[in-house]
Amino acid sequence: MKNVSLEVSGMSCGHCVNAVEGSVGKLPGVSLVKVHLEIGKVDVEYNEDQVNLEAIKETIDDQGYDVK
Repeated sequence: MKNVSLEVSGMSCGHCVNAVEGSVGKLPGVSLVKVHLEIGKVDVEYNEDQVNLEAIKETIDDQGYDVK
């Protein structure tokens, strides 16, 4: 398992948290998604054999947020 902490801008409310955690959490191989709204970070634990970092970033981007 790999852990990554991504900087994500544009999140401002509970809906944002649910959108990111829900969409990323549905990806195969993702075992944990935790949004830290107050600091603009998203922690993700995932299996690199099932999903790559780019797919995770794209999923967050598809929800309308900017990933750095």
